[in-house]
Amino acid sequence: MTRTPLRVSLGGGGTDLPSYAQEFGGFVLSAAISKYVYITVSRSFLPGYFLKYSETEHAPTRGEIRHRLMREALEMQDVPEPLEVVSVADVPAGTGLGSSGTFAVGLTHALHAYKREPVCAEKLAREAIEMEMIRLNEPVGMQDQYIAAYGGLLCQEYGTDGAVSVAPLAMTDAKVRELRDSLMLFFVGYTRNASELLAEQKTRSLAGDRAMLEGLHFTKELGREIKSVLEYGRIAELGPLMDAHWQRKRARSKGMSNSRIDELYELAVNAGGATGGKLVGAGGSGFLLFQTEDRRRLREVMTGVGLSEMDFSFDFDGSVVLVRNA
Repeated sequence: MTRTPLRVSLGGGGTDLPSYAQEFGGFVLSAAISKYVYITVSRSFLPGYFLKYSETEHAPTRGEIRHRLMREALEMQDVPEPLEVVSVADVPAGTGLGSSGTFAVGLTHALHAYKREPVCAEKLAREAIEMEMIRLNEPVGMQDQYIAAYGGLLCQEYGTDGAVSVAPLAMTDAKVRELRDSLMLFFVGYTRNASELLAEQKTRSLAGDRAMLEGLHFTKELGREIKSVLEYGRIAELGPLMDAHWQRKRARSKGMSNSRIDELYELAVNAGGATGGKLVGAGGSGFLLFQTEDRRRLREVMTGVGLSEMDFSFDFDGSVVLVRNA
C-alpha cells in the first residue's frame, strides 16, 4: 500500500508543460499537502485483473483494462495476473490538486513495491511522466509527478534540454508554520477534466501565440519572486502576488474562470479579508486557495455562502510505502 500526496501550486504553474519549457525553460513552486491517494496492490485469488476505483473492473487481460493509467502502468511494469488494485483518495479527481499525477506516482510506487523493487523519488516522477505524457499523450505538465514523488515545498527548474532539477524551499520551521497558518482552501463545489484547458495552452504555445507566451513568461518570473519573498520570510507578501498570478491566469483562457468563481473570489477579498488568492489547478473549478490574516473572518464569509473548507498541512514525505508484504 502506498500513500502519495496531492498538491497546491504556489507559483509558476503552467510553465512545466513541455510546449513551453522546452522552448523557454520553466519554474514551478509547489507544496505537497496532507491529502492523499492510497493505492493497494495484492495478489488475487481469482484469475485476471480486479481494479477498484470510482468504478470496478474485472479484466481477463491487461489489454482489456478500461482505466487508461492503470492499464499503462501494468504494461510498463509488466505485472502478471492474478492481481487486485484498489485506489482510494481523500479528494475527488478533477479538483485541481494534481490527482492524476499523484495517482500515477502512487500506482507506479505500489507496483514496484509489489515486485520488491526499491525505487527513488526521481525514478517515480520520471516513470509517471513517461506514462502520462509519452505513452498516453496527455497534455499535462510535470510538476504534479515531481511534487507527488518528493513532497515538501519544492522548487522545480525545467530546462530547455529536458533536464529537471528540484530543491526544497529554504525556509525555517517557524516560517513554514506561518505560511501554513496563513493559507485556506475552499471547495467551489464541482469538478472538471483539465485536459481541454491544458490542450489549449499546448496548442497556443506551440503556435507561438503572443498573449499565451507573455502570460506564461509573467507567471514564471512571478513564481521566482514568490520563491524569493518566502525564503526571505516575508510571508504576508504572498497574497498580493497570488492575486497578480490569478488575474493574469484568468486572462490566458476563457475557460479559466467563470462568473461564479469570480464572485466568490471578490467576496473573499472584499468581505472575507483575504489578501489574495487563486483557483488551484488548470482552471474552471476545484479549490480556491487564499492567504489571510484573519482565518475566522474568511471562514465565516465563505462557509456562509455554502463553500466547504478543507483544512490541510504540508506533507514532507512524498510518496511512501505504508505496508509491504513479506
